Amino acid sequence: MEVIRRYRGTERGGVFGVLRGVTLSLALVSCGGLLVPLLAKSKSFVKPEAHPAKTYPAHDDHPDEKVAIAADPYDNAEKAKIFSINFAEHGFLPVFFVVTNNGDQPVSIANMQITLIKPDRAKLTPLAPEDLYRRLTNPQGETRPSPIPIPRKSVKGAITDKQRDEIENSQFAARAVEPHSSQSGFLFFDVQGVSSPLAGSDIDVTGVDDAKGNELMFFEISMDKYLNPSKL
Repeated sequence: MEVIRRYRGTERGGVFGVLRGVTLSLALVSCGGLLVPLLAKSKSFVKPEAHPAKTYPAHDDHPDEKVAIAADPYDNAEKAKIFSINFAEHGFLPVFFVVTNNGDQPVSIANMQITLIKPDRAKLTPLAPEDLYRRLTNPQGETRPSPIPIPRKSVKGAITDKQRDEIENSQFAARAVEPHSSQSGFLFFDVQGVSSPLAGSDIDVTGVDDAKGNELMFFEISMDKYLNPSKL
């Protein structure tokens, strides 16, 4: 109300003064005596809360080694609403990846290798952020045959700060998993031109080491468990 009173009695006064005051009070907030924009920065991306890996339909649990790994594809519009980027439109499949350590010693995943293996044995590996940036900034950069030999210019855009923040903060980037905890993040696979990237596919994980540096048995996560959880 202090802002509104301040604007009453100005040269325009009356209703206009009140409206100007209300507008200013909504646009500015006090921070340590300084006025700053209320919406100066857009909200940063927030990853989904990770649950224990064995609670997801698609997972592989190694009870003896006390490690479980899960993969939760974000392959529909409802789940993908957490992103501002339409990854599916650009041919990307986001997969929420969770590693849970139920043991009393840390587990190293610094050497972890992840591969999506399709029924025809074709293999896809997670993309680096630079690969995502390249597709997003040049969506028509792929080579396409033309009946007329006329040079074409690539259609290029730019990554916004919000998009860069989203990609960087969503990535699975952990190097270790502490005892009785989970690490999580997104993997992005290039599935452009692939009609059914999940059906009959597995995600294989190697390079998970115990506290002594011994590699655990490889993990195999069936994507059919995600597509048909009722058949578990």
